Amino acid sequence: MRRLLKRLAQGIFFLLAFYYGLCTLALLAYRFWFPPVTGVQLQRCIESWLAGESCRRTYLPRPRAQLSEQLACAVVAAEDTRFYTHWGFDWEALREAWEANRRQQRIRRGGSTLTQQLVKNLFMTTHRSYLRKAMEAPLTLLAELLLSKERILTLYLNVVEWGPGIYGAEAAARYHYGKPAHQLTRYEAAALAACLPAPLRRRPQQMGWYTSIILERMRLLGC
Repeated sequence: MRRLLKRLAQGIFFLLAFYYGLCTLALLAYRFWFPPVTGVQLQRCIESWLAGESCRRTYLPRPRAQLSEQLACAVVAAEDTRFYTHWGFDWEALREAWEANRRQQRIRRGGSTLTQQLVKNLFMTTHRSYLRKAMEAPLTLLAELLLSKERILTLYLNVVEWGPGIYGAEAAARYHYGKPAHQLTRYEAAALAACLPAPLRRRPQQMGWYTSIILERMRLLGC
């Protein structure tokens, strides 16, 4: 039994080392290129196939110059106001999420930073668990070490889910507003950012209350 457990532990170690090695190579590549597909995109396609439906995927990655800076500011204001000052983890947000989840006895809040959300989108799925959070941690540190803050934000804007089969800012702007991402107004950018906590359910036209909050946060951030 001891020998079996030792072999099992070694197998798990080598599997994790192989997985993180592949992720490291991918992050190095993503310094220059956009991912051809992400973990969340694969998850949604598998879910569609299991439901007997075809996989819908609109994914139109664009360089930062072709994205609205208002949208970049709105996403930071909505999702991670301390993005430029932390190294991948917002410990205050994590503490608040832990307390909220403990009170409700279920995982309702994640307290994730943009970097954590990026690695989740790239390499994992949307399923919430403490195991996923633990596996996220090394990838978050790797992303912060290998990518600049601006590259992390650019990748996030291009891969994040923004509706059923809608991935990234360009696809979201065309889907919700019928225009390219660089033409978004300040209000439209804030309204799109308001959808991110629940992109499959929320629509920007329904998020006026939260859009106003994000606009105020943008003002306080000076952008």
